[in-house]
Amino acid sequence: MENEARPPFPPFDRESAIQKVRMAEDGWNTRNPERVSLAYTTDSRWRNRAEFITGREQIVGLLTRKWSRELDYRLIKELWAFTDNRIAVRFAYEWHDDAQNWFRSYGNENWEFNEQGLMAVRHASINDLPIREADRLFHWPLGRRPDDHASLSELGL
Repeated sequence: MENEARPPFPPFDRESAIQKVRMAEDGWNTRNPERVSLAYTTDSRWRNRAEFITGREQIVGLLTRKWSRELDYRLIKELWAFTDNRIAVRFAYEWHDDAQNWFRSYGNENWEFNEQGLMAVRHASINDLPIREADRLFHWPLGRRPDDHASLSELGL
């Protein structure tokens, strides 16, 4: 529902921006496209890699395709910068394909929120690096990253 509130709300301070980033990370780590889509406006506009989409239905479609090929997906997001209603993050996630080839995907996102705390605009730039399974760094059980797990900065990423 478009008027559903998603605190924290803009304008962001450092604490609320960090909270918003962690909430986004937690949502994406569920790998539940329908649940994730509810954090976005009904007409949210995305650029994800080379794909341009609009609205929750297309978000669900993109995420469904993504998580059907990016298996055992684990994500860490980290605040890069923020201002009034915008947040910039950097992220890394690890996953493998159906042939057990492992990857670490790195990227940056720029987010813009409406007054209800829903994301209205998302621009994502992402690069995939093939890695050996032995080089994986994200080993927690599928789902939410444990609070005591190292951050991107602590991992040197």
